[in-house]
Amino acid sequence: MLIATAPAWSQSLLKRLDPDKDGTVDLAEAKSAASNLFDKLDRDHDGTLDKRELRGRVNAKDFAAADPDNDGTLDKNEFLALVEKRFNAANPDNDGTIDAKELKSAPGRSLARLLN
Repeated sequence: MLIATAPAWSQSLLKRLDPDKDGTVDLAEAKSAASNLFDKLDRDHDGTLDKRELRGRVNAKDFAAADPDNDGTLDKNEFLALVEKRFNAANPDNDGTIDAKELKSAPGRSLARLLN
């Protein structure tokens, strides 16, 4: 994903994550998309994601923080907790939704990398 094209990618991602078409993404919508994405990324179908399966989406520091049992993988609950953490960081006004402007912020781009 290129940051120079932020308006185009943010609108595209927002449309994909916003099934009720209200122009924003709430946490339930983000987690629903993340749950579906988890299943797609879990190529070996072991119910977890390892660093290889998350390449380009999560750096080593964030992966370690999201892996409280230190088993080197994220199960779906750990992955969804990471999504929630990034969602909350991208929602500075704490209104429970992320709009296109918030999605273009640094925390919003971090969430987008995870969900795209």
